[in-house]
Amino acid sequence: MSAVTESAIHITDVSPRDGLQNQAVAVSTADKLRLIELLVAAGVRSVEATSFVSPKAVPQMADAADLVPQVRAVLPGLRCSVLVPNLKGLERAHAAGAEEIAVVLSATETMNRKNINMGLDQATEVSEQTLAEAQRLGLRTRAYVAVAFDCPFEGETPLDTVLRLSARMQRAGAGEIVIADTIGSASPGMVKERMEALRGVVPLAQLAVHFHDTRGMGAANAWAALEAGIRRFDASVGGIGGCPFAPGAAGNQATEDLVLLAERSGFSTGIALDGLLDAVDFAEARLQRPLGGRSIAWLRRQRDKARDAQAAPAAVPA
Repeated sequence: MSAVTESAIHITDVSPRDGLQNQAVAVSTADKLRLIELLVAAGVRSVEATSFVSPKAVPQMADAADLVPQVRAVLPGLRCSVLVPNLKGLERAHAAGAEEIAVVLSATETMNRKNINMGLDQATEVSEQTLAEAQRLGLRTRAYVAVAFDCPFEGETPLDTVLRLSARMQRAGAGEIVIADTIGSASPGMVKERMEALRGVVPLAQLAVHFHDTRGMGAANAWAALEAGIRRFDASVGGIGGCPFAPGAAGNQATEDLVLLAERSGFSTGIALDGLLDAVDFAEARLQRPLGGRSIAWLRRQRDKARDAQAAPAAVPA
């Protein structure tokens, strides 16, 4: 894992996986690859590309084994992770050439049963086994702790549970622990409290956050995480996404909103907003609906002004 300086933010764009997994419009493998190419052109260095889950459960991810080799061939320097639910999914991902995998462990009994038809104890063990095997295979690893603030079925998730599961995933070998606000119910105060507590059980450099913007607090929550020292974030270009197994899980925090917040606050992301707008435009055309975070209208106006200025004829000296 590369070092993260105090002013540098590492963003993993999850739109190809978490964004597209529950869309009504089917997206071709070629278009998924093109979306990833546009993200990389904008400066995104880490992408969650797909998931090796059951095609019956998540049809949009049925082409995972076809997409991964193409991404590796076209974008060899990209940090490209894939979600795997268990050892079988890991086997498929490894056969396809994946170099980094992520497991998802929900922090409540009911969410695990709704999501993967397992109880919390069994799901924890499966995640640990999958992480151990991934390490044996020489793969990089991430572990999500989902519904880490609130569960749509059980209400507020106990902080002690989040701490315990995060520590277990870290001991199991996860290189990055992603604390996920799966239904977008977190508030800045909750984020501050949980990040400060998590720093006591997981090294800060290994902590990441994954926010949704269901209640309009995605940017405020990201700022609270930044103030708590977090420098690793998931985001989805255009705000695409939402967990299909979690009622009320609206779109992810938009990558363009996070980049704008960071860059205007003295942090560096290495990501160009104009490039992200190209990716949003492309995704809009493919998904056949408007996309974009809360800043999208302003960002597009700024782009139009810049283009108009470039197109204006130069003044002729008197």
